[in-house]
Parts: sequence; C-alpha cells; structure tokens
Amino acid sequence: MADAVTFKAAEGLSVPGIRHGFFLRTGGLSEGIYASLNCGRGSRDRREAVEENRARVAAVLGVPSLSLIGPYQIHSAKAVIAHEPWEPADAPEADAIVTATPGLAVSVLTADCAPVLLADAEAGVVAAAHAGWKGAKAGVLEAAIAAMESLGAKASRITAAVGPAISQRAYEVGPEFRTAFIEGAPEKAKYFSDAFGPRPHFNLSAYVVDSLDAAGVKSAEDIGVCTAENESILFSYRRACLRSEPDYGRQISAILVG
Repeated sequence: MADAVTFKAAEGLSVPGIRHGFFLRTGGLSEGIYASLNCGRGSRDRREAVEENRARVAAVLGVPSLSLIGPYQIHSAKAVIAHEPWEPADAPEADAIVTATPGLAVSVLTADCAPVLLADAEAGVVAAAHAGWKGAKAGVLEAAIAAMESLGAKASRITAAVGPAISQRAYEVGPEFRTAFIEGAPEKAKYFSDAFGPRPHFNLSAYVVDSLDAAGVKSAEDIGVCTAENESILFSYRRACLRSEPDYGRQISAILVG
C-alpha cells in the first residue's frame, strides 16, 4: 500500500474534516529508476503502473481515483479553483489548485521543489501548491492564498505545511542565480550560503516558509526532509541529473476536505 507520512510539523493540518498526505516513493508498482510509487504522468514510466500508483494514493485518502486531481505544472504563479474532478488531459496549466468541494483531493507532484499543503478547516477550503524557486518567487503561494480567500478562507486561519524538498546543503546554484534572485531585494541574500562549497547554496524551504508567513498565514512549518539526500524514500530531479539518468519519478502530495 502507498505510504503517506504525516510528519510532526504537519500536525496543524491534522484536524477534523481535513485529510492530507505527503506520499513517499515506496508502496507502488513502478520499477527501475521509478521504483516504486511514481505518480508522474509526465514521466516515461509505464502508464499502467503510474495509474495504479495513483489509485493506491487515492485509496489511502479514501476517494475514487478520478477524485485525485492536479494541475499541469509549469513553474508559474497561477492558481486555479477546482469544483469537480477533471480528466487528466483537461488539467489546467497552473502550479496551485484550490477547492472547497468535499471529497475532491487536490494534489501536486514534486521531485525537489517544495510541495505545500494549506488548509482553513473552519471555512472548509484547502490547497496544494508546487513551489519551485521560479513559482515561489513569482507568487504562487500568494495566488493560492488569494484563491482560498475567494472561497471564504482567511489567511489568519490558514495552516500550511511544506513537504519534502531539496535542502540547502544539496541545492548548489551559480553566482548568477544569487545575483538575479536578490536584485532589487538585497534582504533575500539571507537565503544563500557559501558554507557548503565554493558556489552558493539556496534555501528553498526557508524562502517558502517566510513567504507564507509574510502572506499572513496562521502557521507555516517545514518538515525538513531532503529529497536529494533520502534516496530510499524520495525521488529527486537533481540526483537523477547528477547521475545522468534519463528520467526521474515524482512523488505526490495531496489534501482534501471530508
């Protein structure tokens, strides 16, 4: 059975009426570099394996497979509202998905980027966001919160959890990345460190948590698990690239009301 882990830092989401999970790479059918719970339809894994893996995730969440939905991710600041399930081919281009529909599980796929699950339990509104550096910098989290508020949520009641993502120790970037990132905002230099090697390293999760705090959410916590350094339980795009592997698996994170 698919393995969903609710970490201590995500306890704020563990309230009556809200179900969620940051799913690991274990408990699925995929083989080789995709072993075993690869949920990425965009990967070159066997389609039947991916669909069975997703069905196992849906079963853990207690919903039909068709009720586990996600966007076609494009590293944007776009958030969409879902009122009912859609077919995979009809998934909108976006990087956050919001719903107030009971039994509709909204999800994102990641393999180093930060998955962010958000909930306003009182309003019955939840969201899943895919926050890579591009999307986070462009405002995907703020867009998700605004969409939640349009359905009756309030930022001051929202609890957010940041799931497994690449750690600063493993996230080496070029000096040009740092220069561009902090241009016009020198205070963002604090998200970079030279302590891990000759090139700067970026703290994606800290940037995401601070962005959530700045947006006024009630609580935003990082579970602090690195995708690149935990091969046995998590997929990692960067690890695959360093090994010159032809592709990589994607883990799924999902949340629903009901």
